[in-house]
Amino acid sequence: METLIVELTHKNALQLLRDLEAMDIIRLHSGKEAPQKKLSEKYKGVLPKEAGEDLVSHVNQMRSEWGNI
Repeated sequence: METLIVELTHKNALQLLRDLEAMDIIRLHSGKEAPQKKLSEKYKGVLPKEAGEDLVSHVNQMRSEWGNI
């Protein structure tokens, strides 16, 4: 299954969607759910640049060590 966000542009569109839900073709969710941000956007700027660079080099070192096993 796939979840989509739909913008209604006609006043009759909501009723059509409700009809599709009544036929068990789609499921409507409350409009209160916010779209989730990508993790890269969510955590961008949280770490100082130097700490981020240290973390990246540490991760790369760990990956290379796992490759040697």
